[in-house]
Amino acid sequence: MSRLRSVRRIVSLVVEVALLCALAAAFFIRTPQVSGRSMAPQIASGEYVLIDTLTYRFRPPARGDVIAFRRNEDPAQGAEPSIYIKRVIGLPHDRVVIRSGTVYVNGKALSEPYVRFRDPGSYPLVVVPAGELFVLGDNRADSEDSRAFGCIRESAVIGRALAGIWPPDALREL
Repeated sequence: MSRLRSVRRIVSLVVEVALLCALAAAFFIRTPQVSGRSMAPQIASGEYVLIDTLTYRFRPPARGDVIAFRRNEDPAQGAEPSIYIKRVIGLPHDRVVIRSGTVYVNGKALSEPYVRFRDPGSYPLVVVPAGELFVLGDNRADSEDSRAFGCIRESAVIGRALAGIWPPDALREL
Protein backbone atom coordinates (compact mmCIF):
# COMPACT_ATOMS: atom_id res chain seq x y z
CA MET A 1 0.00 0.00 0.00
CA SER A 2 2.81 2.46 0.81
CA ARG A 3 4.42 1.73 -2.58
CA LEU A 4 1.17 2.72 -4.31
CA ARG A 5 1.06 5.91 -2.20
CA SER A 6 4.63 6.77 -3.25
CA VAL A 7 3.81 6.24 -6.92
CA ARG A 8 0.71 8.45 -6.58
CA ARG A 9 2.77 11.21 -4.95
CA ILE A 10 5.37 11.06 -7.70
CA VAL A 11 2.72 11.11 -10.43
CA SER A 12 0.96 14.00 -8.67
CA LEU A 13 4.23 15.94 -8.43
CA VAL A 14 5.03 15.33 -12.12
CA VAL A 15 1.55 16.53 -13.14
CA GLU A 16 1.85 19.65 -10.96
CA VAL A 17 5.27 20.52 -12.37
CA ALA A 18 4.00 19.95 -15.93
CA LEU A 19 1.04 22.27 -15.28
CA LEU A 20 3.30 24.95 -13.82
CA CYS A 21 5.62 24.69 -16.84
CA ALA A 22 2.64 24.94 -19.21
CA LEU A 23 1.35 28.04 -17.39
CA ALA A 24 4.79 29.64 -17.41
CA ALA A 25 5.15 28.92 -21.12
CA ALA A 26 1.69 30.33 -21.85
CA PHE A 27 2.36 33.60 -20.03
CA PHE A 28 6.12 34.20 -20.25
CA ILE A 29 7.37 32.55 -23.46
CA ARG A 30 6.74 33.30 -27.12
CA THR A 31 8.05 31.57 -30.22
CA PRO A 32 7.88 33.84 -33.29
CA GLN A 33 9.15 32.70 -36.67
CA VAL A 34 11.95 34.82 -38.10
CA SER A 35 11.48 36.29 -41.55
CA GLY A 36 14.60 37.72 -43.14
CA ARG A 37 18.37 37.42 -42.91
CA SER A 38 19.19 40.37 -40.65
CA MET A 39 20.42 38.19 -37.76
CA ALA A 40 22.35 35.66 -39.88
CA PRO A 41 24.26 33.52 -39.21
CA GLN A 42 23.03 33.29 -35.57
CA ILE A 43 19.36 33.18 -36.63
CA ALA A 44 18.28 32.08 -40.11
CA SER A 45 15.13 33.07 -41.93
CA GLY A 46 12.34 30.60 -41.15
CA GLU A 47 13.65 29.64 -37.70
CA TYR A 48 11.46 29.77 -34.63
CA VAL A 49 13.04 31.59 -31.69
CA LEU A 50 12.28 31.19 -27.98
CA ILE A 51 11.49 34.60 -26.45
CA ASP A 52 11.57 35.12 -22.65
CA THR A 53 8.97 37.79 -21.83
CA LEU A 54 9.67 37.82 -18.07
CA THR A 55 13.30 38.96 -17.70
CA TYR A 56 12.77 42.60 -18.67
CA ARG A 57 10.06 43.01 -16.06
CA PHE A 58 12.89 42.86 -13.51
CA ARG A 59 15.76 44.52 -15.34
CA PRO A 60 16.22 46.62 -18.48
CA PRO A 61 17.81 45.22 -21.65
CA ALA A 62 21.61 45.16 -21.63
CA ARG A 63 24.05 45.92 -24.43
CA GLY A 64 24.57 42.76 -26.46
CA ASP A 65 21.16 41.23 -25.65
CA VAL A 66 19.20 39.88 -28.61
CA ILE A 67 15.68 41.22 -28.20
CA ALA A 68 12.29 40.90 -29.85
CA PHE A 69 10.24 44.09 -30.21
CA ARG A 70 7.12 45.37 -31.91
CA ARG A 71 7.37 47.97 -34.60
CA ASN A 72 4.30 49.34 -36.34
CA GLU A 73 5.55 50.49 -39.71
CA ASP A 74 2.44 52.46 -40.62
CA PRO A 75 0.07 53.08 -37.71
CA ALA A 76 -2.11 55.35 -39.91
CA GLN A 77 -2.92 52.33 -42.08
CA GLY A 78 -4.00 50.36 -39.00
CA ALA A 79 -1.37 47.74 -39.78
CA GLU A 80 -0.52 45.13 -37.16
CA PRO A 81 2.90 45.70 -35.60
CA SER A 82 5.71 43.58 -37.01
CA ILE A 83 7.97 41.67 -34.62
CA TYR A 84 11.66 42.35 -35.13
CA ILE A 85 14.63 40.56 -33.59
CA LYS A 86 17.83 42.62 -33.23
CA ARG A 87 20.81 43.07 -30.95
CA VAL A 88 20.96 45.95 -28.44
CA ILE A 89 23.91 48.20 -29.22
CA GLY A 90 23.10 51.51 -27.55
CA LEU A 91 21.40 52.09 -24.20
CA PRO A 92 19.71 55.32 -23.05
CA HIS A 93 22.13 58.30 -23.16
CA ASP A 94 24.81 56.32 -25.08
CA ARG A 95 26.56 58.03 -27.97
CA VAL A 96 26.61 55.66 -30.97
CA VAL A 97 28.42 56.30 -34.25
CA ILE A 98 29.49 53.96 -37.08
CA ARG A 99 32.66 54.75 -39.03
CA SER A 100 33.59 52.55 -42.00
CA GLY A 101 31.67 49.61 -40.53
CA THR A 102 33.08 49.90 -36.99
CA VAL A 103 30.55 50.71 -34.26
CA TYR A 104 31.67 53.08 -31.52
CA VAL A 105 29.73 53.44 -28.29
CA ASN A 106 30.72 56.35 -26.07
CA GLY A 107 33.95 56.76 -28.02
CA LYS A 108 35.10 53.12 -27.79
CA ALA A 109 35.06 50.61 -30.63
CA LEU A 110 32.58 47.85 -29.86
CA SER A 111 33.91 44.28 -30.00
CA GLU A 112 31.40 42.35 -32.10
CA PRO A 113 32.50 38.75 -32.67
CA TYR A 114 28.91 37.84 -33.61
CA VAL A 115 29.00 40.00 -36.79
CA ARG A 116 30.10 37.95 -39.76
CA PHE A 117 28.62 40.03 -42.60
CA ARG A 118 29.82 43.60 -42.12
CA ASP A 119 28.57 46.75 -43.81
CA PRO A 120 31.51 49.07 -44.57
CA GLY A 121 29.26 52.12 -44.39
CA SER A 122 29.10 54.87 -41.81
CA TYR A 123 26.27 56.30 -39.72
CA PRO A 124 26.21 59.69 -38.00
CA LEU A 125 26.41 60.18 -34.26
CA VAL A 126 23.22 59.40 -32.35
CA VAL A 127 22.64 60.10 -28.67
CA VAL A 128 20.13 57.46 -27.59
CA PRO A 129 17.16 59.19 -25.93
CA ALA A 130 15.96 58.20 -22.45
CA GLY A 131 13.64 55.20 -22.61
CA GLU A 132 14.95 54.09 -26.01
CA LEU A 133 17.49 51.64 -27.48
CA PHE A 134 19.71 51.61 -30.57
CA VAL A 135 19.51 48.16 -32.20
CA LEU A 136 21.35 46.52 -35.10
CA GLY A 137 21.04 43.23 -36.91
CA ASP A 138 24.06 40.93 -36.79
CA ASN A 139 24.06 40.73 -40.60
CA ARG A 140 24.94 44.40 -41.07
CA ALA A 141 25.04 44.10 -44.85
CA ASP A 142 21.35 43.06 -44.96
CA SER A 143 19.51 44.48 -41.95
CA GLU A 144 16.72 46.98 -41.46
CA ASP A 145 17.51 48.34 -38.00
CA SER A 146 18.06 51.60 -36.11
CA ARG A 147 20.10 52.88 -39.04
CA ALA A 148 16.86 52.80 -41.08
CA PHE A 149 14.11 53.50 -38.53
CA GLY A 150 15.91 55.14 -35.60
CA CYS A 151 15.93 54.15 -31.95
CA ILE A 152 13.15 51.99 -30.55
CA ARG A 153 11.15 52.59 -27.39
CA GLU A 154 11.95 50.25 -24.49
CA SER A 155 8.19 49.88 -24.06
CA ALA A 156 8.07 48.16 -27.51
CA VAL A 157 10.37 45.35 -26.30
CA ILE A 158 8.56 42.01 -26.02
CA GLY A 159 11.41 40.09 -24.48
CA ARG A 160 14.84 38.55 -24.74
CA ALA A 161 15.61 36.03 -27.47
CA LEU A 162 17.08 32.98 -25.75
CA ALA A 163 17.50 30.25 -28.35
CA GLY A 164 16.69 29.04 -31.81
CA ILE A 165 14.33 26.10 -31.33
CA TRP A 166 13.06 24.99 -34.75
CA PRO A 167 14.04 23.38 -37.05
CA PRO A 168 15.89 20.90 -34.81
CA ASP A 169 19.31 21.81 -36.24
CA ALA A 170 18.64 25.40 -35.08
CA LEU A 171 18.52 24.36 -31.41
CA ARG A 172 21.18 26.55 -29.76
CA GLU A 173 21.61 29.43 -27.36
CA LEU A 174 21.80 32.91 -28.91
